[in-house]
Amino acid sequence: MARTPSKMVPLHKKAPPFSLTNTVNQEKVSLQSSKGKYGTLIMFICNHCPYVKHVNPELLRLAQDYGSKGISFIAISSNDVNAYPQDGPQQMKQKALELGYPFPYLYDETQEVARAYEAACTPDFFVYNKDLLLVYRGQLDDSRPGNNIPLSGKDIRQALDCLIAGNSVPPNQKPSIGCNIKWKELTTNG
Repeated sequence: MARTPSKMVPLHKKAPPFSLTNTVNQEKVSLQSSKGKYGTLIMFICNHCPYVKHVNPELLRLAQDYGSKGISFIAISSNDVNAYPQDGPQQMKQKALELGYPFPYLYDETQEVARAYEAACTPDFFVYNKDLLLVYRGQLDDSRPGNNIPLSGKDIRQALDCLIAGNSVPPNQKPSIGCNIKWKELTTNG
């Protein structure tokens, strides 16, 4: 598994709009209609990545702990399903139902949303405030597969707690580490 870090895009950048299909119920989900009262956590994840499998339990706890506190959660998979069929929409639906995701699991077929967000890895996390300005990007916590550090979600929890309390999110943030997003090969005609 390739260890790829987040790009750590500039803070205070406006969240790019999107409208994608939720693989669980086939409904369109837009950023504007799904943003939270205090903040929105956008997570680029997938089914097959061992880093995502490792953090899934904490993603569920985060959504359970903060979903009723004005924080919205949106998961997006942007991987090339031709190369990684286990990350396809039907498999995404199965995974979301199996794990009980309490948030939409959206399919970014064109990969335009991942490119707009400058997502680099799975998992890659972006926390936006109520005005959809980026206040946090980076790791969930220090836990990684095999490093024996327990999952806590402490980095993202700190950011979400700051948003709810109306405080500034500390700018000293560590990149997430995960598998690289599986980009489609660009083909040229000619």
